[in-house]
Amino acid sequence: MSFDVTARLRSIAFASCAVVMLAAMTPPPAPQYAAFSHPERVTILGYTGDEMEPFITRDGRYLLFNNRNFPPEKTDLYYAERIDARTFRFRGPLQGANSPELDAVASVDCGGTLYFISNRSYAATLSTIYRARFRNGIVSNVEIVPGVSRLRRGALNFDAEISSDGGTLYIVESVFHFGSGPKSASIAIFRKQGDGFVRDPDSDATMRAVNAGVLQYAPSISADGRELFFTRLIDGPSGTTPAIFRSERTDDRSPFGAPARVKGARGFVEAASLSPDGRILYYHAFEGGRFVIDLLTRPAALAGSGSACAHPRTRPARH
Repeated sequence: MSFDVTARLRSIAFASCAVVMLAAMTPPPAPQYAAFSHPERVTILGYTGDEMEPFITRDGRYLLFNNRNFPPEKTDLYYAERIDARTFRFRGPLQGANSPELDAVASVDCGGTLYFISNRSYAATLSTIYRARFRNGIVSNVEIVPGVSRLRRGALNFDAEISSDGGTLYIVESVFHFGSGPKSASIAIFRKQGDGFVRDPDSDATMRAVNAGVLQYAPSISADGRELFFTRLIDGPSGTTPAIFRSERTDDRSPFGAPARVKGARGFVEAASLSPDGRILYYHAFEGGRFVIDLLTRPAALAGSGSACAHPRTRPARH
């Protein structure tokens, strides 16, 4: 099949456009992060469709994902239950989350609040980031997240991930030219304030090194807030291709350092998700005409600090 390297971006942004060739605009080759190795295929027993945008819940119990996220597919959210790190049992659609429109890119905090992307009301609200209560595969109380949309047509949030404590949203802010593709995409930091979120005044400085490319998206933050994984379009042997990068910092308020490309993730790869203990990196890859979820592992000594949730079953939901 003919595959458009910007399909993931334009589908969530509700446009139909041609390939965007950005090779000449990308920064010089980045250093490589080699701690992750041994790529392996993830098996979802009982599921045979495309697997995209993986997210491992903070207690490690569930794998959330969506099917192919561009036409003619009807994109929905699904979940599977962990058997082991490489094997999950399919449990079905994420009940209560899906609409007749695109629903994708899930993440959950320790308190059980689900965040996801949906275009169900974009024409009326110019908003795409939703939250809801998540418990055992059931979703309730779906609502728009206040304070994160720029409320300007063509300005789109097409990816987001919530921090484990529920206090910080890492959001992709893009400017999209409908019919001709994304002009830019960068990752911004929003902090919880009252019932909604506000843009961190230090976001641009904190993310300057991360946002050095033209298009970066699909953020995944570690439990301690010190490692950020994301996807960037780069110039590859066969043209423009997505690659997974890692950036680190000394603490959860310092600027992120210069990114390094994750060496073990090769080919068409996107949308990394770090396991709660920091040892496994999940991501989706385009292989054999379909999207699948693969993983890489690294030694425990290089995996950061502790688990995502100290007491995941006792913390209250945030709304």
